[in-house]
Amino acid sequence: MNNKQSIRMTIVYDNNAFDKRLKPHWGFSCLVRGLEKSILFDTGGKGKILLSNMRMLGIPLEAIDLVVLSHIHRDHTGGLDALLKENPRIEVWLPVFFPSSLKKAVIKRGTNLMEVDKFQKICEGAYTTGVIQGWINEQSLILDTTKGLIVVTGCAHPRIIKIISKARELLEKDIYLVLGGFHLLGFPKNEIEEIIETFRAEGVKKVGPCHCSGGEARSLFAEEYKDDFLDIGAGKEIEIL
Repeated sequence: MNNKQSIRMTIVYDNNAFDKRLKPHWGFSCLVRGLEKSILFDTGGKGKILLSNMRMLGIPLEAIDLVVLSHIHRDHTGGLDALLKENPRIEVWLPVFFPSSLKKAVIKRGTNLMEVDKFQKICEGAYTTGVIQGWINEQSLILDTTKGLIVVTGCAHPRIIKIISKARELLEKDIYLVLGGFHLLGFPKNEIEEIIETFRAEGVKKVGPCHCSGGEARSLFAEEYKDDFLDIGAGKEIEIL
């Protein structure tokens, strides 16, 4: 657990802009700082937008130590090549099932590649769930903080409840915050409400649905969680003391 300093999370890429200086675009990317290593979780859909948003936020590209990619969809991996072109020293953690063409492109940049299958420690205070099976297989990021676990999801294709249950099981701790794509766009209202009830039953204290979560899901989570709902968009910063 990170006991020495606060954890700072910055949403770099999302289809909504919290900071109106930034360009919104379909996709997701979240930067985590304050741990042993700085981690960029997913890289959005377009490298030009990713790099522009990072520069607008004053984030130096050389300060990123690791990239963790949740799954193969381009709205989460599209910015990777542009990022590695600027900083090939970044280490890339991606699911083992990614195509060999992408892996070769990463290695060609001179970048260290870590292929993920099972749950493992990334650095002090950060873990990958390992590949969780679903209609699209995916890994999520777990941060172990003084307030509880933070689970960051890309698109939650294996289903968001399955992911948060897995995170609790793996680290045997309560969940403080779940943030990212919940993949609830187009879901019936009653199903979303059942998912929110399960979040409460699982003891999730704060939520930040974005990207593919859908407007109705965001509204229903906001109604239930009130002050513990985080309005997520590109440029949003969250500090965990």
